Amino acid sequence: MAYWLIKTEPDDWSWDEQIAKGKKGEPWTGVRNAQARNFIREMKKGDFAFFYHTGGEKRVVGVVKITKEAYQDPTTDDERWLVVDVVAVEDVPNPVKLADIKAEEKLSGMVLVRNSRLSVQPVTDAEWKFVRKMGGLK
Repeated sequence: MAYWLIKTEPDDWSWDEQIAKGKKGEPWTGVRNAQARNFIREMKKGDFAFFYHTGGEKRVVGVVKITKEAYQDPTTDDERWLVVDVVAVEDVPNPVKLADIKAEEKLSGMVLVRNSRLSVQPVTDAEWKFVRKMGGLK
């Protein structure tokens, strides 16, 4: 199992909208960056990802599970772009702000710290555990 972080503008697709999709989930559409697309290609059913609000919030607000592996993004005819399906798993009781992540020495190597613009990115096991703890999750 691998861990990821996926980013969205809350005005485009919010955590509340993701939760409202229930067990059906939703395709993670709109990724148009080759490196992020390559990470989508690596995602496996059963992997987990932090759900991150960008924009003015810049914080981890939830956890999703990958329920369907990569397939063509249904919002475009361009076969290069892929999606995975994600389902909300749990809220982060204390959303973890980017500033707090950057302030943690143990997270200095995290992709979010080094390349905060990348919309889909891997998270190491140690980073996953640490951010979960910061957010009040076990």
